[in-house]
This record gives sequence, C-alpha cells and structure tokens, in this order.
Amino acid sequence: MNAPPLIRSLRRTLTGQMPAARCAWKQSMATRPTHIAFRSMSAASKSVDNAAQSDQTAEDDPLDPRLPRSVQALYMQPLRRECEFGVPSCDLQLRSFTLPNLEFFSDFALRAAYYLGLPAFGPVPLPRIIERWTVPRSHFIYKKSQENYERITLRRLIQIRDGHPETVQLWLAYLQKHAYPGLGMKANIFEFDSLDVGKTMDTTVEGLSSQLDSKWAHLGEGKVRATAEKAEEILSGSPEFQAALTEAKAKLAKDRQAMAGGL
Repeated sequence: MNAPPLIRSLRRTLTGQMPAARCAWKQSMATRPTHIAFRSMSAASKSVDNAAQSDQTAEDDPLDPRLPRSVQALYMQPLRRECEFGVPSCDLQLRSFTLPNLEFFSDFALRAAYYLGLPAFGPVPLPRIIERWTVPRSHFIYKKSQENYERITLRRLIQIRDGHPETVQLWLAYLQKHAYPGLGMKANIFEFDSLDVGKTMDTTVEGLSSQLDSKWAHLGEGKVRATAEKAEEILSGSPEFQAALTEAKAKLAKDRQAMAGGL
C-alpha cells in the first residue's frame, strides 16, 4: 500500500536523520586494508556510540518529526481480537477480478472488525473461478476465425467468531457503506436460538400478519368495485348527472335496436 506524499516526505526525513553507523562500517571495510581491521572496528564502535548519542538528542528534540501511531499502524499487520469459544458467527466472502483491490479491502475489513471488537480470522484464499468463452470473430465464411476470452474471479474468506449478531450486522453495514469499486461481497450469518424456536416463529408470524394488514389496506386490488359504487352513489344525487345518464341509456338502446335490424 503506497503512503501519501506527506508521509513519504516524513519517511525520507527520518531516513536521512538515521545514524550512519552501518554506512561507516562498510566504508571503513571497503577503503582500509585487512591488516588494520582492528582499527576500523574501533572506529566503527566510536561511530555507533556517536549514533546512539545523536538518537538520544533526536528524541529529546521536540521539533523532530515523528509519525503518529495511527499512521504507523497502516504499515503493520492488522490487529486481531482473541476468541474465547471459537463459535463461527459470520463467513464473509470477497470476490474481485483484480488482486490489489481484493487485498486492500480484506485488510480494511480486518481493521474494521478489530475496532468493533470482533475476532476475525483470515483472509483465507479460496479456489479461483475460471470462466472461458469462445466466440466467432466474424460471420459467414469467416466463422472458423474464433477468439477466446477468459475471466478469473479471485476470492478471499474472512470468518468472524464469537461475535454478537447486532455487532456483525453493524460490521457488514459499515463494509457495504464503504464498499470498494470492482469488489463483491457475500455473507453467511449464523444465529443461535433456543430449542422451542418453532413456538417463537409462530408468535412472530402472527405479529407480522397484524402489522401487514394496515399495509395491505392501501393496495387498490380489492377496492375497484367499492370505489365504483361509491362514485355512483355520489353522482346519483346530481340532477345533471341523472339527465346525462338517462340520455346515454336512451342512445344506447337506440343503437342496439338499429344493430338488431330495427326490431
């Protein structure tokens, strides 16, 4: 993972301020003959002592630039929580066509799990999914000229153990909110309940049915006939509507009589 420009500049500064004990030792061994190796070793030991003193003065200097711990943690492996029972709570499978995106988001998911207090294990590489297609390049007499296409899907598995269901849902929602482009996620969540879960499910279904009645009432599938009858009831009290209705009925009867042959 590449560091931002500011961090790279700070790293170069720190690297430039590091003691040159090793460089001095290499230069002394390269430039001096072997028969005065003891003298070069003494010079190297003096340079090491000078380097230690320079390090001490650099630590005491308040103007010496140091990277924050949060920034230094980006260059280290993600921290992990220890599980107590090892009971799986969620299996998150990440899929992508490019390896850098997959590795980056796997690292991001592990760090998010640590700060949410979830023991995470992985990422475990899963077998690749290889798909191939053969299509003709052209038609008619050029049908034998074909071209092959291949698509390889890379996968990683991250498992959460001993995690609370609500915390796992929060972790998945956070990952979905900050999803990386070109990367897919598939989660299998494991929840545990008591042995009489059937009774609980029946009670839950009854409660849901009572809650859905108010929602189903807004649908207009069963309200067509009632709405038509209500509209006819409202319009029947108007004399203009009654006159227009009588005229329309008379015209309809006359048209039917004409179609029947004037009988």
